Amino acid sequence: MWHWLSRTPISRIYEWNRERASWVLCEGVHANVRELEAQLASKGTRPQSAEHAQLVSNASLALDNACRVLDLDKHTRARTSSHLAAAQMHVNSARTMWLRTLPSEDLVPHLPDLFAIIKQHLPPDDTRRIAAEKAAWELQQACAASQNAHAAAGRHHWWTATRGADHSTPSIPQLSTVLDAVDAAREASLRERLRAVNFARIVWMTAFGLFCLACALAVAGAFWKSAVPLCFTPANKIACPSRTVDVPPASAPGSVASPGDYAIVEIAGLTAACIAAAAALRKVRGSSNAYGIPVALALLKLPTGALVAVLGIMLLRGEVVPGLSALDSSGQIIAWAVLLGYSQELFTNFVDKQGRQILEGVHGTADPKTPRETSVSEATATAAVPAPPPASVPVPSRDGERRPANADK
Repeated sequence: MWHWLSRTPISRIYEWNRERASWVLCEGVHANVRELEAQLASKGTRPQSAEHAQLVSNASLALDNACRVLDLDKHTRARTSSHLAAAQMHVNSARTMWLRTLPSEDLVPHLPDLFAIIKQHLPPDDTRRIAAEKAAWELQQACAASQNAHAAAGRHHWWTATRGADHSTPSIPQLSTVLDAVDAAREASLRERLRAVNFARIVWMTAFGLFCLACALAVAGAFWKSAVPLCFTPANKIACPSRTVDVPPASAPGSVASPGDYAIVEIAGLTAACIAAAAALRKVRGSSNAYGIPVALALLKLPTGALVAVLGIMLLRGEVVPGLSALDSSGQIIAWAVLLGYSQELFTNFVDKQGRQILEGVHGTADPKTPRETSVSEATATAAVPAPPPASVPVPSRDGERRPANADK
């Protein structure tokens, strides 16, 4: 084993480190950066105004910042994946600046994707979303009017003929309204991602603190075994988690307690919590983010189960539950520890629900009752340009003359 580790090159260890730090998602952002760089390079070869040249320059600077943030050797926040959110923010800024340099007719094909982003991250009552939907409706009406006009003229290349019309493409204020709504949607998505990062950090820190508390409780129980023993006194015997001893009635439970009693109860509760965490995996969906929320929620159950088992046995020993104040054997104590360890689901279930809500927010569903696929399809249908109606085909009449197909209507 050690010989194999000594032969492992440093580059392989670096690759493992990259895989742990969401390397696949980083490469996806790099691909978006390269695509935008190609678009900006083609934009620089065309004559453009000073304002557009400044936008292209700022977009290139934003892409450079995104690549700098993604460098794992220089960035220290790879474990929390906050570097991905920061890099994506720079990429979104560069994409918006590039879209603002496009003419109206070139921006129209991008409208379905833009409206999909808006519908995913902005609620239906948001004023910016309403304004963007109004601009999309006006665009759809303008395209429909263009199609009707060219269908009446009998032209086949309807889009080429109507590019110069006043109603063929949206005006600059309408396009600015759409792009501003897209920026607002991306800001909402960024806030949800930051919320997920903070939630995952809180869960990890809470799980670590509970692990430390469980270990400290086991150590304290080993050193001061007679202080608060987890033993019961049925008729003429003392039952502890480690053993059951027949003793005279005058004997104290602390004299029979073992240093490993607390550890035994915690291990029983921890084992039951592991089973509960494994059973909870059936509710977990695969996630494309790298925040580790499902893993953190599963690990939170383990120390919680150990502590709940110890506290539950203490409550039973204190005769809180009538009729269960005197357990007869070590097996009964361990069985109750297992049951109490599994019952931690009553407490961690609220945290699981909160984690699922945060993950749904990161996935981008603005309306919790509407699935993401439905939002995307509705956004595409809203912004899509309707297909032109088929031109009227002349049909022969009875007297041999050709007349339009709708002449009898």
